Amino acid sequence: MDPLKLQALRTRYAEGGAFDATDPVLRTAIRQVQRPDGRRTLPYAGVPTFLGLPAASGIQDLDVAVIGVPMDLGVSNRPGARFGPRAVRTIERIGPYHPTLRGVPQAHVRAADVGDVPFRSRYSLEQSLEDIESYYALLAPGKVRPLSVGGDHSVTYPILKALGKERPVGLVHIDAHCDTMGAYDGSKFHHGGPFRLAVLDGVLDPERTIQIGIRGSSNMFWEFSHASGMRVVYMEEWLQKGWAEVAALTREVVGAGPIYVSVDVDGFDPAYAPGTGTPEVGGLTPREVQALLRSLAGLDIVGADVVEVAPQYDPTTNTAQLAAQILFEEFALMALGGSES
Repeated sequence: MDPLKLQALRTRYAEGGAFDATDPVLRTAIRQVQRPDGRRTLPYAGVPTFLGLPAASGIQDLDVAVIGVPMDLGVSNRPGARFGPRAVRTIERIGPYHPTLRGVPQAHVRAADVGDVPFRSRYSLEQSLEDIESYYALLAPGKVRPLSVGGDHSVTYPILKALGKERPVGLVHIDAHCDTMGAYDGSKFHHGGPFRLAVLDGVLDPERTIQIGIRGSSNMFWEFSHASGMRVVYMEEWLQKGWAEVAALTREVVGAGPIYVSVDVDGFDPAYAPGTGTPEVGGLTPREVQALLRSLAGLDIVGADVVEVAPQYDPTTNTAQLAAQILFEEFALMALGGSES
């Protein structure tokens, strides 16, 4: 090693600390995550909130409201996603700095964990969907963007009803399943059909919708996706094209209008996310989905969610860890990604 270079490094760093970066972006980020006493909060201490955000009892003066939706009455297979919000809240060491978008999301927007949707009944799916829609309708007048954790995927339908009431939104949907099935076992409300219902209600624009990672034996139920004009990227096409080409396709499909991002953890291969009700072998990797989400920077994201975390099927906690990271990616897009519209 060059002795002059070594001496320069020793002079600069030998007595340095963790918070002495000279890069202006990094110095700004460090200041934003330090407490007034110059230290950082212990990630494993205190009352857990999503991403370590402050807890709030309401949405006043917020730009982004992080919301738990602990309801899984719409599942067709294994229940347990009602425990997803609590599991994700306990995950530490997510963020606060985003290395690709180069910033601390929390420092750029007013964001807080506002708790869970209040439900009138633990038994009625229809009432629960009504409760979700009513709760999210409170966000729209103030332009508060929701960042949500389910719950099963049926919760996304009432969220879209609230957000798309004035103007239908586009959708980036990562999942193993299209979730555009019709009535099933006597109920049109279930986690296999939220996007069909949203299109028929006029709150989701199917021609600005892309569904990515689709696979498995349920593919026989997804005719509505194709008939309505949704762009479906099956895993075979993903493997052929790769994430970068699909990312370009995604931006082309959704365009410049408002979009919603919905990530079902069963879109990932169960090697990475076993804690879910309907696992499908042969899915996406966390690295691929991170790259795809980061490519959405600049789009007008009006809301996002992560759903179907059922922690009791995952003794490793990998699924909750992954869900928390994806939640942070979505948060970073809202706070740091800007908007082209």
